[in-house]
This record gives sequence, structure tokens and C-alpha cells, in this order.
Amino acid sequence: MKHSQSKSIFDFYGKPSFGKALPLSLQHILAMIMGAVTPPLIVAGVAGANAQETMMLVQVALLFSGLSTMLQLYPVGRFGSGMPTIFGVGFAYVPSLIAIGGAYGIPGILGAQVAGGIAMIIVGIFIKKIRHLFPPVVAGTVVLVIGLSLYDIAIKYMAGSGNMAAEGFGSGQNWLVGLTTLAVVLCCSQFAKGYLRLAAIIVGILVGYIMAFSFGMVSFDKIADAPWVTLPAPFALGIEFHMSAVISMVVICVVNSVQTIGDLSATAVGGMGREMKDNELSGGLIGNGACTLIGSIFGGLPTASFSQNVGIVAMTKVISRYILGIAGIFMVLAGLLPKFGAAMTTIPYPVLGGATIIVFGMITMTGIQLLVKDELSSRNITIAALSVAMAMGINAVPEAIALLPDTARMLIGSPVIVAATMAFTMNMLLPKKSLQDEAREREQIERDMNGEDTPVADTAQKKEMTTQATN
Repeated sequence: MKHSQSKSIFDFYGKPSFGKALPLSLQHILAMIMGAVTPPLIVAGVAGANAQETMMLVQVALLFSGLSTMLQLYPVGRFGSGMPTIFGVGFAYVPSLIAIGGAYGIPGILGAQVAGGIAMIIVGIFIKKIRHLFPPVVAGTVVLVIGLSLYDIAIKYMAGSGNMAAEGFGSGQNWLVGLTTLAVVLCCSQFAKGYLRLAAIIVGILVGYIMAFSFGMVSFDKIADAPWVTLPAPFALGIEFHMSAVISMVVICVVNSVQTIGDLSATAVGGMGREMKDNELSGGLIGNGACTLIGSIFGGLPTASFSQNVGIVAMTKVISRYILGIAGIFMVLAGLLPKFGAAMTTIPYPVLGGATIIVFGMITMTGIQLLVKDELSSRNITIAALSVAMAMGINAVPEAIALLPDTARMLIGSPVIVAATMAFTMNMLLPKKSLQDEAREREQIERDMNGEDTPVADTAQKKEMTTQATN
């Protein structure tokens, strides 16, 4: 009864008025819609899809982004986390989808995705028993790399496009719109008060959109070309199973589950000020796996948590599932009524880049928050430092892995997967040592160098007694 009466936007069960909720929901919609639409467009181009198949991929991506989000907000049994989070077609899968699509087409992707969805569900079922394998040093490193790996996307968007070869990329006009949008978001979030401060991102996007429109940067052609209503049909794009594709997809889905663990943990820490519960984590992974599995039947690509929306939650502390639910419903409608989705894609790239770069920065800082929950021992610093260095280093020099086999390139080409794999492996292999253990080791080394025979334990005890006496 208490939950149903709450109207607070800072309460997960809070239900504010629709007028107050809508602008806050739009922030999440605008932050994620291009992320949901771009992967199917990229995959369609690589897989040689025609215009109708491309439209179908985009439509189903929007539909299942909405359904996946609603399942996380309003769990059904063990399916869903019950956390203020947005899910949708994930960028992290794109390198693998490109490789599989280039070799086996869209049917090959969808067949491999069936196995990937099942793998996610299995991870979710057993996560309570293996959660100790993903301590803050692992989850925090993954979230940190997620934030760092998104910066180039925001900068490319501010410069004019996700494609550096696009006409006008890097022009002064694009940067003016992008920086103006960023400045408005920054000013509203830091200097405004009350509701305006919480709606900083949507205000920035509105200002940037108006400026871009005045410069002739907004096109409404996509709205005119999009149909009013279309319904997805099962197996309309076909489905095929190829062993190499299945293996690659299973590995990526399992590793990408660490990103979901990181995002959900970041949501709990950054937005709710607490740790994730086992049942929330398990439900989030199982729900995501179910949506990925069912989505493959209709032509939807793999879903994942959206890190940019995690950043919004961490920045605003707005966790009402009613607000995020409006965003989920809109995505469902956008998938069924393509003209609505097409209208959202009229937002120019510089506006999106200017509005989201600060959000990506928040994701990075949330990763650091998670990292420092574990003591910064030499062991933990080594795990985080080496994982970040390898992940971002390979990401910065993709030519370094150009001669590797396709499957290896699919895995190593994702900085999130590299960071997750390295952090997980090193956490398992490196001996567990606390700051106190490392201090004792240094003390013993110093004693050995000085030829002293006093046991470390005795010296540590003497120091403790001296400290107590001083106090």
C-alpha cells in the first residue's frame, strides 16, 4: 500500500504525475534510441539486407528494447531484475554480429542468438553460486571500461556522425551545436534548481535541436518514408545454425553478462546507494536471456543493459520505474508504429553527442566508485590497471589484431570483453592479498635484507601495542 501511494521520483515504486514523468522519461528515450537503432542498421549493411529487411530489423530492435526494459522494471516470476534500468539492442555485440553476418547472413546471426540467449539464462540461474567470482574489482573494471569505450562514440557524434567519412564530419557548425548542447546540460545540472536540474539532458537536447533546425541540419524524410503500423512475424528473416557462429555468440553472450552485472551493480550503487541483491542480479540476467532468445525468432538482435541510461540514473538519482516504464512503452509503440521511432531519429548526431558525453563520464566515475569498494591493494590495482590498459590499448589500435582469425577478432575487438576476461581471469589466478598482507610482506623483506630474525607476527604485534599505548 505504501508503494502505491508514493509519488516520489526518487522512489522505485513512486508514481509521479504524467506531466512530471514525461520529460524525465524522454531523457532516457533520447539517450538510448540511437543506440537501439544503429546496431541493426550496421548489421543490415554488412549482411546485405534489402530495404524491407532493414526496416524490419530496426522495428523489432525497438520493440524488444521496450519489452526487455518493461520486463526488468516489472518482473514476471524469476524473469526481470526489478531495478531502474533500460535494456535494448547492445553495441557490445556489434563486432561479433558483423563477423557472423558477413559469413552467414542474418539467418546465421539469429540462429547463433538462440544459443546465446540460452547461455545467458544459464548464467542467470547459477549467478548466486558464482557471484563471488565477480567482486567489485572485476565489476568496477568492466563498468570503467564501458564508460571509457563510449567516449569516442560521443565525440564522433559531436563532430557530426558515427561515420568519420560522412560529409561535413568535424565541421565548425557540428561542433557549435554539440558544444552548445553540452553547455546547456552542464549549466542546468549544476546551476539550475528543482525540476529543471533533473531535466538537464532533455533541456539541452531541445536547445540543441532548435539550433540544429535553424541551421538546416534536421531532416524529416525518414518520417515520411516510414509506414504507420507494422507487426513482426516469426521467422520472417529465417534462422540457421552454424557451429562457429554459435560458439562465438555463446562466448560473447556469457562474457557480456559481466557487463550486465556491472551495469546493474552501477545502477544499485550510483542510483540507489546500495549493493545489488542476488535475486535482482539473477532475474536481470535470466530476463535478458529470455528476451534475446525470443527476439531471435522475430528478428530482434541480442539485448543488453544500456550504460548511457545507467549514467542518467546515477547523475539524477531518479529511479521511479513509472518514469522508466514510460520510456519502455514508447519503445514498444515505436516498434509497432514506425513513424514514432522515425521521428526520434531526426535528432542530429551533434545534439546526441553533446547530451550524452557527460553521461558517459558518469559511467566512468561509477566504475571508479565500484572499484574503491574493494581495498586498493597492489593486487587489485594490478588487475584493474592491466585490464583497462589492454582493453583500451587494443581498442585504440584495431590493426594490431587484423591478422587474427575471425572468431578471435570478434572476441578481442570488444574492449568490454577484453576487460571482463582479463579482470575475471586475474582475479581467479592472482593470490588473494589484502593491504595488511602486503604490508607484512614488505616488512618481512626489509627484515630479511637487514638480517633480522624477528618474526613478522611479533613485530606487527609490537606495533599494534605501541599504537594502543599512544592512543
